[in-house]
Amino acid sequence: MSPYVTMILISSLGLGTTITFTSSSWLMAWMGLEINTLAIIPLMVKQHHPRATEATTKYFLTQATASGLLLFATLNNAWMTGEWNTMELSNNLSTQMTTMALALKMGVAPMHFWLPEVLQGLPLLTGLILSTWQKLAPFTLLFMTSHELNTTTMMILGLTSTIIGGLGGLNQTQLRKVLAYSSIAHLGWVIIIIQYSKTLALLNLLLYITMTSTAFLTLMTLSTTKINTLSMKWTKTPITTMMAMLALLALGGLPPLTGFMPKWLILQELTKQNLPALATLMALSTLLSLFFYLRLCYTMTLTISPNTNNNMTTWRKKTDQKALPLAMLSIMTLMALPTTPTMMAIMN
Repeated sequence: MSPYVTMILISSLGLGTTITFTSSSWLMAWMGLEINTLAIIPLMVKQHHPRATEATTKYFLTQATASGLLLFATLNNAWMTGEWNTMELSNNLSTQMTTMALALKMGVAPMHFWLPEVLQGLPLLTGLILSTWQKLAPFTLLFMTSHELNTTTMMILGLTSTIIGGLGGLNQTQLRKVLAYSSIAHLGWVIIIIQYSKTLALLNLLLYITMTSTAFLTLMTLSTTKINTLSMKWTKTPITTMMAMLALLALGGLPPLTGFMPKWLILQELTKQNLPALATLMALSTLLSLFFYLRLCYTMTLTISPNTNNNMTTWRKKTDQKALPLAMLSIMTLMALPTTPTMMAIMN
């Protein structure tokens, strides 16, 4: 693909997200989401591989369904209330339909079935964009309408996402599917806290994007997408493999890494809201995710003496991956926990 075409598509991604960020009308927000979807489709299919074509088709059909549902919900709301304002979502049917449409766009359980299959068919860089940037526009609409959304629905979506995200990743051998289920689980934490503390929801999303970007860039540096190839990397690039291991543990929320911060604060907030049972279930569901992260970390260290590995050694090719973004994101992923009081003071 021409660099000029790539630049135009990436600019369109930014434009669509910005339109959704700044819109006060449902029609403009919907247009921003559509620009976002249409801009990423050529990036997804540029490999001309059957798996990429299949993933792009699944993504397009899913996003088209979500966009149609969202447009119908906003039209129904405008018909019932006479308002196109994104802050005025008072009709109950429109509220539920909007919640389902945005959950489908983000890949929140139980509307998550498309995300692992789509992510598996994409290269790591496009998968990174899909797992991070594409979540921003739907999250913005959830953020703006959270005061109108049904609390029970949001709790069910959040708890279901964390449980399914943990269970789904247990038996995976493909790293992109593991990261897809990780995304589903983390979005569950965002969904469940957004009505009680928008600050914590935003903090959780930003830290999720940081940690996921670190994991994807590390895997791109290691040129690996499967567990059995990941197990061969320790003897070749021990430092990078160690960073990948720590990034995965941070995604699992293991202290003293950065991923522990949002989970700790969210559980504290749920307890303050007199929801100890929900907080307990959320904490237990995290153990499922932590198990498959620990499984990956165990696989990475199999090649340390005296253990042996029966996989065929692959060629070690020179990577053209830039080291600076990975280094900066790794620092934020591993060392941001002590800055928790400062972050909370800034965001409050």
